Amino acid sequence: MRISIKTLLFFSFILSGTLLIAQDDMLSMLDSASGPKTHEKVSASFKGSKIINMQTTETVKKKTMDFSVTHRFGNIGKESGGGGHQLYGFDNSADIRIGFDFGITDNLTLGIARSKQAELIDGLVKYRILTQTKDNHIPLSLAIYADMSYNPQEASLFYSGKVVDPEFKQNDIHRFAYTTQLLIARKFGWRFSMQLTPTYQHRNYVLGSINADNGASETNDLISMGGGFRFMLTKRLGIIGDYYYTFSDYRTNNKANPFYNPLALGIEIETGGHVFHINFTNASGIIENNYIPNTTDSWLQGGFKFGFNISRVFNLGGKKKH
Repeated sequence: MRISIKTLLFFSFILSGTLLIAQDDMLSMLDSASGPKTHEKVSASFKGSKIINMQTTETVKKKTMDFSVTHRFGNIGKESGGGGHQLYGFDNSADIRIGFDFGITDNLTLGIARSKQAELIDGLVKYRILTQTKDNHIPLSLAIYADMSYNPQEASLFYSGKVVDPEFKQNDIHRFAYTTQLLIARKFGWRFSMQLTPTYQHRNYVLGSINADNGASETNDLISMGGGFRFMLTKRLGIIGDYYYTFSDYRTNNKANPFYNPLALGIEIETGGHVFHINFTNASGIIENNYIPNTTDSWLQGGFKFGFNISRVFNLGGKKKH
């Protein structure tokens, strides 16, 4: 199924407008029921903009920039191409992403990044609609996230194994893919936070493959459900994890082209202005448009890889005048 960019933009605007109206109505109802606004907001449901693979409801503060470097090494297990001769994946680099996220307001973040895998260039927008309060006046934090990626690879690589029709015409629009997510998070005390992330993806061009075991074909559109958590051991050290399940008949028991749901587990360390993640995941790609539809490594076959996320926040507002 093909969906035009105009259609995607139309539904994006409709969705955004509906959410903003719903936000105002929800807050008005809550405030009218409980009097004046004296509700203290919960801070740091998660410490950064991502758990490991998954985006969080956290946004970059106004007039600051979050510079991040995300790295995924190769597979650790020998059965999946790792083992001792590959130094358990350290000799290889599955993906590297360098990103810059900017706080336009405290609730609105815009970002741009470039990834090694498929040379992907992506732009993102995240808007926080609701922030949980300590008195449960607002019980959840809610944000909407959207990412658009562009694959600039040479045509011989981008269309490799895909074009079978000699009448097929290449088009630059094929290279775009889109992800839209609703981020729903709650913090249960200072130790534990969790998040649910329903996800819709559209890829303008996919290989029209068929799962020989059930007859299902690959589709341009995918629906996924993600879940993530953070459990703090100390004020600066925590255990983190996230997982996505994709509803796709084509990916179900596909023996010829196996797919696996991305699972990531790791440790989060905060050191002043730095947030450092040490993690393991079977996803080789880093952005949602890549790792959700394209994870082909299995944890049970040693297809997980070591990785890390580092972020550093910079103040762009300058010094305050006295």
